[in-house]
Amino acid sequence: MRISVFCSSSPTIASKYVDLATELGVAIGERGWNLVSGGGHISMMGAVARGVRSSGGHTIGVIPQALVDIEFADHDSDELLIVNSMRERKGKIEELADAFITLPGGPGTLEELFEIWVGRFLKFHDKPVIILDPFDLYGPLRELIDHLEVEGFVKPGQRELLHWCSSVEEALAVALSP
Repeated sequence: MRISVFCSSSPTIASKYVDLATELGVAIGERGWNLVSGGGHISMMGAVARGVRSSGGHTIGVIPQALVDIEFADHDSDELLIVNSMRERKGKIEELADAFITLPGGPGTLEELFEIWVGRFLKFHDKPVIILDPFDLYGPLRELIDHLEVEGFVKPGQRELLHWCSSVEEALAVALSP
């Protein structure tokens, strides 16, 4: 099982978010699963990868050369795939992963979440799309999605393709579901 985790790479966030990423990474590794990530070594992105490796899991980082050039790459990854662009990175992550878990993050994380969610709705893939949000950071987003559905902008059945979870265990259980 390969789990992709979308999350923040910001060094200015509260430590509880980095701790959550570490907890998720450890739990992935303890199950003998692999991580597919954006290949960065800082903040939550680095924490989830270190957590996976600390518990015996395998990590695959996918990172554009431009980010390698600014010393952002997780050179401790078991596999570090260097690509040409962010678009290529996202395509490779989608190809490699069996499920997607989104942790707290900013515009980049949200962009990844929305792209993978829309791809699921359009049947480009049939992999679980999970939001792990124990701190309710995305509460306003969830309300917005509900509102967009009421207004007709989110199609029937589309909202149900997002699995909102508040614990690591719950998120990993959903990752195993079709």
